[in-house]
Amino acid sequence: MKKEIIEAGILLDRYELVSLTCGNLSVRMPTGEILVTPSGMMYEKMVEDDMIVMDIDGNVIEGTRKPSSDTPAILHIFRERPDINAVIHTHQPYATAVSLIPGLTEFRVCITALANAAGGNVPITPYSAAGSIDMGIDTVKYVGNGHAVILSQHGVMTVGKDLNQALYAAVYLEEAAKCYLAARAACVNGEIKQMSDAQIQQMVDVFQYYGQGTAKIPEDLVKRID
Repeated sequence: MKKEIIEAGILLDRYELVSLTCGNLSVRMPTGEILVTPSGMMYEKMVEDDMIVMDIDGNVIEGTRKPSSDTPAILHIFRERPDINAVIHTHQPYATAVSLIPGLTEFRVCITALANAAGGNVPITPYSAAGSIDMGIDTVKYVGNGHAVILSQHGVMTVGKDLNQALYAAVYLEEAAKCYLAARAACVNGEIKQMSDAQIQQMVDVFQYYGQGTAKIPEDLVKRID
């Protein structure tokens, strides 16, 4: 799992969701231990021994590195949401830019991929400082049954039942934000086409059949919704 976390961090860099040493990844093991990336280290230079293993209260079990400065927020999420086993924090620029639009408290699904990966519309939380437990408190408060929140003027938190689910949410949230901001820039009044609640729910349901080891998508599920 240490190796998988490092590989996921490198993917975050490849998809330009983090720069240099920003952001962090963490996973809850089946036995309860929490794996957290170290503070201030580039993912491409990390090795497995750099990872920190701690208990849910933050006591270090294994590792000599200083853990991520966002560990208090991460542990809060794991304590409050036993169904969450992975947390990713990024400073991805396009999704963060969405939070700079005055009056916007939610990034509404505008393309199918966002509904698939994030599980629906993405809340925009109030501002919270890096390193504060508020990041975790706001994530728990706003994320609901979804997999992502945008931290206003800060970045993104994604969560999932496993690392892959949190990673997908981060990547496709950024893709959707790029499309959204490009469309707003191209429209004279800034208004863009939106998906209806029914269309969003349809895509959330369809994604349950995505990937290997799942059943074929039922034909009735993908009938056109106007």
